[in-house]
Amino acid sequence: MKKAIIFVDQGVEDTEFAYPYYRLQEAGFHVDTATKGKRDITGKWGLPIVATVDADKAKDSDYQLAIVPGGYESPDRVRQIVNVLEFLRAFDRQGKVISSVCHGPWVMVSAGIVQGRHMTCYPGCKDDLINAGAIYEAKAVVTDRNLVTAPHFRNNPEWMAATIAAYTACSSTE
Repeated sequence: MKKAIIFVDQGVEDTEFAYPYYRLQEAGFHVDTATKGKRDITGKWGLPIVATVDADKAKDSDYQLAIVPGGYESPDRVRQIVNVLEFLRAFDRQGKVISSVCHGPWVMVSAGIVQGRHMTCYPGCKDDLINAGAIYEAKAVVTDRNLVTAPHFRNNPEWMAATIAAYTACSSTE
């Protein structure tokens, strides 16, 4: 069974959580939602989000794809969860897809996996990506091997299309 995990916390941009949550199910994934302490949260605009996994206990071996949505508050909290950073490092070493939008790439910066990688993000995070060694591109979606990034929820359709395409490409090389 294909399994994906979405790492979120309070204040996640609602559409950046909901769109991949349902789109990945349509693509045949079982989708888990991971929060610190496995507590239910509320999105930035009021969307109730039910946690299914404790982010402190998530195991990279249980998943094939990881999503880190934006909304500046959520990624700022998620990047402080040591296990999530270790999870993403392991995912990157294994070539598993990590997909992120808006402020979500902050988490990838904190995981130390952006050096020399082509990426995009919300314009307010651009300097953080560059300072961490990423090659910033002002595009609707950027794929660099197993990393997929987009700048805004208005890019959700192409972001998720690129995410699923990257998963297909990465899983065919295993």
